[in-house]
Amino acid sequence: MKTILTLATVALAATTFAAPQPGITGNYLEVRSCDVYTGACVANAEMGLSGREGMLVWSVKQGTWKGVALDGLSVIAVVRTDDTLGDVRYQPRRGKAVLIVDAKADSLQEAALKDFARSMAGKLISDVAEVKVASIEVAMGQCSAGSCASVKAGHLVEISTRCLGGKDHLCGNEENYYPPLTEVQGAVSAYTELAAFKGSGLNMTWELAGRRSAYLGTFAL
Repeated sequence: MKTILTLATVALAATTFAAPQPGITGNYLEVRSCDVYTGACVANAEMGLSGREGMLVWSVKQGTWKGVALDGLSVIAVVRTDDTLGDVRYQPRRGKAVLIVDAKADSLQEAALKDFARSMAGKLISDVAEVKVASIEVAMGQCSAGSCASVKAGHLVEISTRCLGGKDHLCGNEENYYPPLTEVQGAVSAYTELAAFKGSGLNMTWELAGRRSAYLGTFAL
């Protein structure tokens, strides 16, 4: 009996240690120029008229990408497309992107961050107009509901969000109308207090406020 128990214990331990672990984990934030938490009546009124712009932020907690350690680094994709982002009938949209890479990254990490963003967003950012380097400061989920975030990338990008509240319901039929733009876990919609892009590369800049246009979540690959 002792031998049987010992073998069973070894087998259980081997099964436990054989479980695959994520190679890279972190937090994700996206904001758009249209509401993502909304009712169909509002979404249909915006579709084709707004929502062409967006910003996607990946903040790596820990892990490696293709053998390169990216612990504590971030990358941002600023996107401008030909029509409303998130319209699932026409995904992925065609457009251009500006990538902003964390200034703390060395040359290998910079290349890995760019490749990681392209892998996560796919065709959405296949046409990269410019790559910029900036000091990126990210704080996500800094509240009980996990929807408060702030992001700043030099003078290029500034984002702040808060949790949705009762006063943010306009028609009573709101839902997470558009899905997140990339693979994400535990996505929670949020209220965008500010989303600003002041860089070059997309032939426009923007500063938006007061929209139900953000998602926060995590990634683990």
